[in-house]
Amino acid sequence: MKYEDFKDNEYLEKMVTELNASGANVLLGVLDDVINWGRSNSLWPLTFATSCCGIEFMALGAARYDMARFGFEVARASPRQADMIMVCGTITDKMAPVLKRLYDQMADPKYVIAVGGCAVGGGPFTKSYHVVQGVDQILPVDVYIPGCPPRPEAFYYGMMQLQRKVKLEKFFGGVNRKEKKEK
Repeated sequence: MKYEDFKDNEYLEKMVTELNASGANVLLGVLDDVINWGRSNSLWPLTFATSCCGIEFMALGAARYDMARFGFEVARASPRQADMIMVCGTITDKMAPVLKRLYDQMADPKYVIAVGGCAVGGGPFTKSYHVVQGVDQILPVDVYIPGCPPRPEAFYYGMMQLQRKVKLEKFFGGVNRKEKKEK
């Protein structure tokens, strides 16, 4: 339909009713919703496990918790194939540049989940000189999962929060940006 022909939503509903009456199947919807539904239900995590939270993440792939039910089945080892990075555990000052490089290699749109007390805010190493006091100092974090280590149920809750966030983004007509533009 041309833009000039569009009058209002009632006109569209009347046209759909006429087409359905004549035997044509018509469905109206927003393409953003369909694309974001597919994107949110097929998020591929890049695991970045440096300590005990990584063991809890491994439990999600086992039969008891089975993360495939929620669309997180394909845990990737390559940042070029991942949609989100789950930072599980302590990030030291030596490891921070490696994590930043992996994040930069990921394709847009990309998401970050900080898992556990160490990734969220330094954990028991809060006053240590060699530990980054929260991954949000080097990467823009979308979801925080607290705990030391968090239970698999907490992992699921955090990943479902990320799914909700992805469903609200705009695929067409604008992009939601987390990074600040350099002047």
